[in-house]
Amino acid sequence: MEPISYSFKWSDLGDIELGRPNLGNSTSVVTYRLMQYSLRNVLEMELGKEATQHFFYKAGYIAGIEFCTHALDIKKEFYDFIADLQKALKELNSSILRIEKTDLENQQFTLVLSEDLDCSGLPITDATTCDFDEGLLAGIFKAYTGNEFSVTEVDCWSTGARVCRFEINIK
Repeated sequence: MEPISYSFKWSDLGDIELGRPNLGNSTSVVTYRLMQYSLRNVLEMELGKEATQHFFYKAGYIAGIEFCTHALDIKKEFYDFIADLQKALKELNSSILRIEKTDLENQQFTLVLSEDLDCSGLPITDATTCDFDEGLLAGIFKAYTGNEFSVTEVDCWSTGARVCRFEINIK
């Protein structure tokens, strides 16, 4: 394996105000999905489905750590932190987050994302598609707690559910 020549960091997102003075920080869901699903298609053709899912999860994990570290206050108590996460995801038009189950003692959670950027409105395929979101949540929880978590999507728009539901458990 070749040595890593690039490692993503928050500053790589650039100065959006400077670079997009007229268009700003917004784009359409179509633009995002064109990039995501065409990339997914190429990766699956070249590397297979399992490797592609793994790569999207890992990319989400890195993004989650960077997002949490730079956009959220990890010193807040859990419910205040989650309120900030809900607000941030909604302000980014990424999704609407709600907590369905919380067990702070055992660090087990069920979170639901509605109007999710990755999949809401997709055709039903009987397969979950939100590998990036799984990784994103794992990265956010890692950055917030310092612990590793396993995140599994158990319901998805593409499986016929109207929301994405994630089981989050400490490893």
